[in-house]
Amino acid sequence: MAIISFAGFTLLVALIAWWSTRKTDEKSSDGYFLGGRSLTGPVIAGSLLLTNLSTEQIVGMNGVSFRDGAPIMAYEVLAAIAMVFTAFVLLPKYLKSGIATIPQFLENRYGKTTKTIVSLLFLLGYAISMLPTVLYSGALALNTMFDIPEKLGMGPEATLWVTVISIGVIGSIYAVFGGLKAVAVSDSINAVGLIIGGSLIPIFGLMYIGDGNMFTGLDTLTTALPEKFDIIGGPDSDVPFWTLFTGMVILNFYYWGTNQAIIQRALGAKNLKEGQKGLLIAAFIKILGPIIVVLPGIIAYYIFNGDLANADEAYPMLVKKVLPVAYIGFFAAVLFGAILSSFNSALNSSVTLFGLDFYKEYINKEATELQVVKAGKIFGIVLAIFSIAIAPLLYGVEGGIFTYLQQLNGTHSVPILAIVIVGVFSKRVSGKAANIAILISVVTYLVTLYGIEPDISFLHLMGILFVLTVVVMFVISHFIPRETDYVQEYTKQVDITNWKYLKPVGAIIVALVIGLYYAMS
Repeated sequence: MAIISFAGFTLLVALIAWWSTRKTDEKSSDGYFLGGRSLTGPVIAGSLLLTNLSTEQIVGMNGVSFRDGAPIMAYEVLAAIAMVFTAFVLLPKYLKSGIATIPQFLENRYGKTTKTIVSLLFLLGYAISMLPTVLYSGALALNTMFDIPEKLGMGPEATLWVTVISIGVIGSIYAVFGGLKAVAVSDSINAVGLIIGGSLIPIFGLMYIGDGNMFTGLDTLTTALPEKFDIIGGPDSDVPFWTLFTGMVILNFYYWGTNQAIIQRALGAKNLKEGQKGLLIAAFIKILGPIIVVLPGIIAYYIFNGDLANADEAYPMLVKKVLPVAYIGFFAAVLFGAILSSFNSALNSSVTLFGLDFYKEYINKEATELQVVKAGKIFGIVLAIFSIAIAPLLYGVEGGIFTYLQQLNGTHSVPILAIVIVGVFSKRVSGKAANIAILISVVTYLVTLYGIEPDISFLHLMGILFVLTVVVMFVISHFIPRETDYVQEYTKQVDITNWKYLKPVGAIIVALVIGLYYAMS
């Protein structure tokens, strides 16, 4: 029965995605890379959430909460603030330029060299960190929850290779041959399933603790582990409190405002109103995210007495312990969809970056749109194979998969966010200043974090480096300024009238975040 429900739900999602995209012209770059600029608010919101809410988040963040408790919630609540900022400030600028990639926006602002450097940083980030961690965490979750090594009669590491390859091949077919609209539609369906399925895990976990009564279980949990529900992280926490104002802000504003794999959904909006709606709907739901990505880790800590050798196994072990057999097939399908979502979203964005920012720019300047799309697909296949080869090597990585991912992301998140923010708010900072600042930021971060190994959180290091990068840009521009002030042109690709409820909805979201933090501190 579990196999039938798994196959049925997975097939249903694929059929709906095909039906929804059959009329989209995916031989054109707009059709393939941006879904024909036809995405509506709910579709954008669903795709944003499921691209984010995959196993590297569910497994990784619950692994952190197993060790550390509620402070990891900061990632979720700051995400809502970051989406509000993107809806108000960044998205109007992006859609005004009619861009398909963030590097294209940076080319308009700083020049071609900046675009090339940033595109390369994105591609390296996806190839080395995002794609392999999604594959690894997804394979680890499925293997642990459903006893795949035992069923195949293989060891954990050998089985990991089999599962990683399977996920990688299926995800590649979705992303490389389906285009953004197929990815976004399948994401939206899976998002509903994941919210329902993901919410069932803490419910059943609390019922397990409370002998069938969820509220009794919650009371027992909060009484036994009050320290796990304090959102203020101490100095030894994975997320010390003051990092909220340094690296935590940078990671979230980069991720939700400048990360190509995420913002590409909003770039495909039919107009600015729909893009803003999508971001704010996602922000509302994100506030509830800790129920799925934090609470299960605390429940697992209670049930297993904090005694798990690998914290990243806390979530899959909990699912295996508390989920009734009747729900296993559905939950496996939903989780599989989440894994595919993050993988194929990052892969689709990589295909977009390569096709538009490298192939068309440097390899074949006379390429037709069909040739650009084809070249992007070939690159996507190569990148997928590379990621599949790396993913199993992350088995047992020190510090957990979520922390590993965030540390690596600092290499490119700091300089990219810095040059985007400065580019939006300054008209005089030059392209040369941006290029030099990027290189200084990348080298300084890698040398400091992995060479010197400072006695501070990597999140604080990111905050310090962000300020340094901005200062470097303004200092260099003082001596090498732009010849003229930058003036952004409106390409009229889409209507950029703001959503009429933007301000009140944005204010409500910010108030809810502040209230949540106050209530749990």
